Amino acid sequence: MAGLKELRRRLTSVKSTEKITTAMKLVASSRLSKAQGMIEKNKPYLKLIENSIGRVLLSYQNDTNENKKVPSLPKLLNKIENPNRYLLLVLSSDKGLCGGYNQNVAKKAIERIKELKENKKEFYLACFGKKAYQILKKEFEPLIVVHKPSFSSGGIAFQEAKNALQTVEALMQKYNCSVCEIVHSRYKTAVTRNFVSMQMIPISQESIVINDNLDRVGDAYFDFKPSREEILLQSLQMLLVNRFFEAMIHAEASEEGARMMAMDNATDNAKEMIKELTLKYNTIRQSLITTELTEIISGAEAL
Repeated sequence: MAGLKELRRRLTSVKSTEKITTAMKLVASSRLSKAQGMIEKNKPYLKLIENSIGRVLLSYQNDTNENKKVPSLPKLLNKIENPNRYLLLVLSSDKGLCGGYNQNVAKKAIERIKELKENKKEFYLACFGKKAYQILKKEFEPLIVVHKPSFSSGGIAFQEAKNALQTVEALMQKYNCSVCEIVHSRYKTAVTRNFVSMQMIPISQESIVINDNLDRVGDAYFDFKPSREEILLQSLQMLLVNRFFEAMIHAEASEEGARMMAMDNATDNAKEMIKELTLKYNTIRQSLITTELTEIISGAEAL
């Protein structure tokens, strides 16, 4: 009977776990859908900002070709030759139960750190999310200048991107960093995601698509008010905030997709374990019943 009691206890425990993992899967699925919607909604807005910047840069190119005069670009667009100090932003989660998501983010950060070391570059780390911080601090704690909770902890808001960028700009100034890169995951599907290290500051001119049709619509050409310089400067600031916001929502979607798949696998494993335990329980129970019947019949025959 002790075996049956133990099996009943294990069955109750596994069924309780199955309910929890099923609920967590549904929550992750809901959050994933919300993050996917945010990614899709942000795409056209981001594209419009990039087009505005490309339009001004095309105008600059035309002036350069006609007047042989190269205009001065804002600091955000200036390419830095041979930068020697980097700030790496690492976006991870505060919670586990999402497969190897956080480990892969930390792994990508360590890969980039090794590249910088090989090139004899200095670097500092800013961790947004507890999990990557817990991994990276084992080896690089003196170089971690700030560690904060994940953006997904209380739901992602656009204002968070603005606030985070103010923190980043202050850190770059404080530690005299000339380049800022962000290490995060880019969402593809619930099953697949890419882990990347992307330069955020200064903005790479190669990332802005410029074509000859940007400066006109049909036969109508664009004019710039109040000035090209002011439009470019404001558009670059907007682009910076939106790219950071895009990285945040991609990280959120990747995390929830990984968690949904992990909970789905855990639920399947729990169901399989319940089947095995139920079969074992019924087998032992049937064996005990058979034994008791045999003893009763044997006693009756002895009488």
